[in-house]
Amino acid sequence: MVIADLKKTTDQKMDKTIQAFKADLAKVRTGRAHTGLLDHIHVDYYGTPTPLNQVAKVTLLDARTIGVTPFEKKMIQAVDRAIRESDLGLNPATQGDTVRVPMPLLTEERRKELTKVVKHEAENARVAVRNLRRDAIHHLKDALKKSEVSENDERRAQDEVQKMTDRHIGEIDKLLQEKEKELMAV
Repeated sequence: MVIADLKKTTDQKMDKTIQAFKADLAKVRTGRAHTGLLDHIHVDYYGTPTPLNQVAKVTLLDARTIGVTPFEKKMIQAVDRAIRESDLGLNPATQGDTVRVPMPLLTEERRKELTKVVKHEAENARVAVRNLRRDAIHHLKDALKKSEVSENDERRAQDEVQKMTDRHIGEIDKLLQEKEKELMAV
C-alpha cells in the first residue's frame, strides 16, 4: 500500500512538472501569434491586478497579430500599458476600441537566444523530475528500514520509479525538440 501511494504521488508530481514546463514553453514566443502568449499578463483593474483575459476578449486577428478588446472602453490604456510593460517585448497599438499586438519577426540571433532559454527550462524540468525520483527512493528506503516493505518490493518499486523518471524525462526531451524545431523554422 505504501508503495502504490508513493508511486501515484510521484507520478502526479512528475506530471505537474511537465505541465509547468509546457506552460514555460508556451511563453517563449515564435514568430507566430497565439492568444496563450498573453495569459500571464495582469491588468490594473480599478487597483486590483486582474488576468488580461478577465477584462478583455483576446483573439487572433491574423497569423502575426493578436487583438485585445477590453470589455470596458476605459480599460484600453491599462491593457495597452500592461502588454507594453510585460516581459514579452511587445509593442501594442491602440486602434479604436481594440489593442492590436503585432508579433515582431525573429532574427537569427534572437532565435538562438530563445533556444538557449528553452534548453535551460528543459534542464530545470529534468532536475525537478530527478529530485522527485530521489525523494521517492528516499521514502522507499525509509519504509524498508521501518520494515513496512520487503527488500524485493523496495527494489521493484525503485525500478518502477526509475522507469517513471525515464518516461517523464523522455517527454521533456521530446517537447524541447519540438520547440527548438518551431523556433528555428523561418
